[in-house]
Amino acid sequence: MHETLWFLIVGVVLVFMGVAATTLRRLPVSAAMFYLAIGYALGPSGIDLLRLDIVADAHLLRIVTEVALLVSLFAIGLRLRLGVFEKLWTVPLRLGFLAMLATIPLLTLFGVYVLHLGWGPSLLLAAILAPTDPVLAHDVQVHNPGDHDLLRFALSGEGGLNDGVALPFVMLGLAICAAPAAPVGDVLSFQLAGSIVWGVVGAIAIGGLLGWVTTHTVTWLRTRHAQALGLEGFFALGLIELSFGAAQLVHTYGFLAVFAAGVAMRRAEHRASGGASPREAIGTVDSEDVEATAANPSKAHAFMTESVMGFTIELERIAEVAVMAMVGNVLATLQAPLFTWQTAALTVALFVLVRPVSVELSLLGSSATPAQRRLMSWFGIRGIGSFYYLAYALEHGAASDVVPLVPLALAVVAASVVIHGVSATPLMSWYHSLRSSEKQDVRR
Repeated sequence: MHETLWFLIVGVVLVFMGVAATTLRRLPVSAAMFYLAIGYALGPSGIDLLRLDIVADAHLLRIVTEVALLVSLFAIGLRLRLGVFEKLWTVPLRLGFLAMLATIPLLTLFGVYVLHLGWGPSLLLAAILAPTDPVLAHDVQVHNPGDHDLLRFALSGEGGLNDGVALPFVMLGLAICAAPAAPVGDVLSFQLAGSIVWGVVGAIAIGGLLGWVTTHTVTWLRTRHAQALGLEGFFALGLIELSFGAAQLVHTYGFLAVFAAGVAMRRAEHRASGGASPREAIGTVDSEDVEATAANPSKAHAFMTESVMGFTIELERIAEVAVMAMVGNVLATLQAPLFTWQTAALTVALFVLVRPVSVELSLLGSSATPAQRRLMSWFGIRGIGSFYYLAYALEHGAASDVVPLVPLALAVVAASVVIHGVSATPLMSWYHSLRSSEKQDVRR
């Protein structure tokens, strides 16, 4: 009977979201809010079909969330259609690295002096909450390749970059928790700094190289030998797994490598298409002979990249359903109280103080307008990335150190899903109206 109920529930949810997706984009709500509520309703407070325990099921939750992040990071990379040395990249790079490096010490200090946590748990909590979310932020991200709006491009690039960079700080927090009496100098060393630099540079190099080589190899097989046609989904998943596995093998940051692979694949298409957009490069596709388009030398790169992007975006949406439902169910089974003065204070401090200060510091001297800076400050969405690192910490750290952080981290994630989900549509509508007015003023 439970099996039948699961089929019915999953079927209803997927059909409803497929039908209601367009309507939801016009309302001050997000799909993630519905998925969170559905997961909660499946728990003991509702129909009691699912009981996920974040401590006991940390390994399973980490694996599922990891897969969701990998797909999302690759999809984000494919959306960013711009030369890697273009000036526009400086803003997401600042947000992805500098803003996160400012967020971690500020949150650590808040944890020590306001929440009265130890230095190790405070640093660990800060590292868990530091990355912005690449999955839940699609309402404020680049939707179409070639969209070079500074706000959307910056938030997209930031979400792609900082999920990988958070890992060494999570590991550092776990190390300090394991040896709280050890001198800080024993933990912070040139070896650690070197491993971070290698983790970032190596991951970008590996992902970029694999994305470039595999993309050109497949298009060469298609255009010269009419081979490797179709099954773009297999190619996408293979490149994601290959980039992540290769990066992990040489101790670099796999998330960053997957993002770089997506950027490299899009860059290969961008160069091959010249000044034309992907749609212009593809032109009209004969539905009865799709392989002719896939094997056409002038269309092969654009056709393959757009097909891969379409597949990964669909997969990303399915992953969002699964992971946010899991988060909702974990909230329903959580033993500790979720809403306390500590969780409220942490949420307010992160959204209203730490994130704005970090963004302003990282964007000093940048070309972002005051309106863009304010929106970048607000849309520091926390979600699946933070949930992943929380599960990772539970899996690799001592329960006595990490379990007290669970309600704090989950409260921030839940608040972000609701608050940012409600505010995204009206704020982005206001921003689009503002940009339209600015363009009209320039024309006059």
